[in-house]
Amino acid sequence: MDMNRRQFFRVSGAGLVGSSLVALGFSPTAALAETRNFKLARTTETRSVCPYCSVSCGLIIYTLGDKAKNVTPHIVHVEGDPDNPVSRGSLCPKGAGVMDMINSPGRVTFPQVREAGSKEWKRISWDEAVTRVAKHMKADRDANFQAQNAAGTTVNRWGTTGFLMCSSSSNESSYLTVKVSRALGMVGIDTQARV
Repeated sequence: MDMNRRQFFRVSGAGLVGSSLVALGFSPTAALAETRNFKLARTTETRSVCPYCSVSCGLIIYTLGDKAKNVTPHIVHVEGDPDNPVSRGSLCPKGAGVMDMINSPGRVTFPQVREAGSKEWKRISWDEAVTRVAKHMKADRDANFQAQNAAGTTVNRWGTTGFLMCSSSSNESSYLTVKVSRALGMVGIDTQARV
């Protein structure tokens, strides 16, 4: 094909304009693109605290469910809370992987008891679990409460049972926990931050 100089520039210019329009998104075919749905669009946002240590980093937990009475929502995403004054949205590797702990098939979500001499764990209700703990605490306190020491000084202590508090709770709930524990006479009180 013989082409003079003027024809060469016309063909080259048309090719340049055509390829530029295609590169900019102007395709001669009909555009079939559609926007993707945002994965958190229909979720419920709940603020919480990371369960791992005493730093109390803030979490935002997104659950998906239609909020019907008998439907259990499931957690689809967890991220750091930027409004939390402690962590300001950042999480450590354990906190960032909290979804694995939440969705773990080995996670225990109900109380269990292993009776004396048994090798099997038995599932019990929450009411039964709280009642059993209260009965064991009362029996131990009645048997081991010390009102006075050997010198006759009033001590009112219960040294055979301890209490492990949640260190990521608020000041108010921690204060009440210590007051109740001390009122029962407990000497061994600690938080998970020191464990």
